[in-house]
Amino acid sequence: MAVRQDTIWERFLSPVVRLLIDEDGLRRYADSINWEKECDRYRRDDVIIPSYYSSQNFHGITGGYLTYDAAVTYDPVTQYVLPPNEGIVRQALVDAVQVKPRRILDLGCGTGSTTLMLKQAFPEAEVIGLDLSPYMLVRAEDKARNAGLEIVWRHGNAEKTGLRDATFDLVTASLLFHETPDAVSLAILRESFRLLVTGGQVLILDGNQKTLRQLEWLNDVFEEPYIREYAASSTEANMGAAGFEAVRSQDVWWINQVTSGIKPIATENVRHYTPTSVDNNDLEGLGSPAFGITA
Repeated sequence: MAVRQDTIWERFLSPVVRLLIDEDGLRRYADSINWEKECDRYRRDDVIIPSYYSSQNFHGITGGYLTYDAAVTYDPVTQYVLPPNEGIVRQALVDAVQVKPRRILDLGCGTGSTTLMLKQAFPEAEVIGLDLSPYMLVRAEDKARNAGLEIVWRHGNAEKTGLRDATFDLVTASLLFHETPDAVSLAILRESFRLLVTGGQVLILDGNQKTLRQLEWLNDVFEEPYIREYAASSTEANMGAAGFEAVRSQDVWWINQVTSGIKPIATENVRHYTPTSVDNNDLEGLGSPAFGITA
């Protein structure tokens, strides 16, 4: 798939952003890593890359996120395209956390920007970042190492993670849903519901769907193959369809939104927390406490 040349990004914004980026420094960083060797530490044979992900370009990058170019350039570009400030936008998700998480799963974590912020906000929690691109995970691990943060990075599909039922208190996704077909977004929410303990919370940070519907030109800014489908959809409605309650969205500087949902607390069959030692090579056997539920 060729890069579209008629987007506002390609015609106007990309040249400006490139003036602000240290491209020589990025190239030196890229050349300092044996990407295939590092990616092999994360690649899992049971992870099947879906066609909606591998057959499209994202942000004008040929090959999408399955390249080291995507991993190297994502952060420098993103800092200039999330008004008013990338940190403020991502912090809105962290501020919306209503539970006391012992285990957090960040889906579609990319280079780990939100994942790191979650670990910093909840240092006692075990935090896992999951992404389909091993290249993004290599970059995420490097950032975590430099920040002195212990985070588990896992190669996986957010639609079907392979992790056990009811083992997380908080599941998050930042800037993921506008890059997936609506049916996939619903599947991810259903998977999030399965993974959460009763009383657990899901938080989705992404573009403001009302704004995207009102201002059609925003859908043309970047090369985003599923942005119109996302704009026409409703994350709140999908959360309800997945079984979440207390669903609500809040605007984040008009351009973005954070949508929250809670897995209803059942009166029976409540899963209790049993302390378990952490083995990063086998995450499937770990339990977790629900907010407000004591062992």
